[in-house]
Amino acid sequence: MNRVLTLLAAVVLALLLGACGGGDDGASTTERVAPSDGPRILIGAKNFTEQLILGELYSRALEAKGFDVVLKTDIGSTEIIHRALRRQALDMYPEYVGVLLSEVAKERSRPRSPAAAYELAKAFEEQSGFTLLAQTPFSDSNALAVLPRFADRHDVRTIADLRRVKGTVKIGALPEFRTRFEGLDGLEEIYGLRNLRVVAMRSQQRYSALDSGRVDVASVFTTEVQLSGSKYVVLADPRGLFASGHVAPIVREDVLEAHGPRLAASIDAVSKLLTTAAMREMNAAVDVRGREPADVAAQFLRRHKLG
Repeated sequence: MNRVLTLLAAVVLALLLGACGGGDDGASTTERVAPSDGPRILIGAKNFTEQLILGELYSRALEAKGFDVVLKTDIGSTEIIHRALRRQALDMYPEYVGVLLSEVAKERSRPRSPAAAYELAKAFEEQSGFTLLAQTPFSDSNALAVLPRFADRHDVRTIADLRRVKGTVKIGALPEFRTRFEGLDGLEEIYGLRNLRVVAMRSQQRYSALDSGRVDVASVFTTEVQLSGSKYVVLADPRGLFASGHVAPIVREDVLEAHGPRLAASIDAVSKLLTTAAMREMNAAVDVRGREPADVAAQFLRRHKLG
């Protein structure tokens, strides 16, 4: 599996690097160009709803300030997009602090607070010529969810309680969950769970798989609108496997220097508005009401006079 993921990452990176070099664009990207005398800023986003919205928010806010921006979406998981950043195929992308620590920095200790996690992640990136801008008020952490009837039948309320379930427990999750510390590796190491099997699927398939009984548990993100009611039970994480889910844009320090303080200020102005309620509403507009991420982001920015 690790070899397959490595090969997949190499293919995606090859497409992305080729796209950044000009000419025929082989990657799945969205491009908008706003006239500017400065160098172009390449912003990346991962391949699920919230990231598509975040990419649109940051790129459109910068365009409104006169920056020349290219947004490249659907790049893939943290393991892929962070490698693209390191290879200078991107200048910036929004990342979840806890995932950055566990999957890139390979930090296995759990920080005592979101602020501590942020400072640790920022120091890690600054060793390599990058930095983190201000983190968002909202936190979109990884979590595990089950149906109420499953929770009642097996008396499951926390992740540790999954040990009570007889037989194999099937978890519907993105493919990278199989090899992540904030995934199967951490569930085995932190909770001692040996009865789990990951059923890999696309992000939009997780809840339907849980509803239909194809899986027993779903790997979820806490800002997803599906979790706002009582249809699902989010399992408590008493040992803190899933770390801070606050988002902080990772940016190349030389890009910040080239554009001056106006660049960071424009990005931070967006980040500080991204509360849990705001993010959940925008996610719902796309996932439930079928709107385009670009339209949802544009409306949010207009409402706050940033776009």
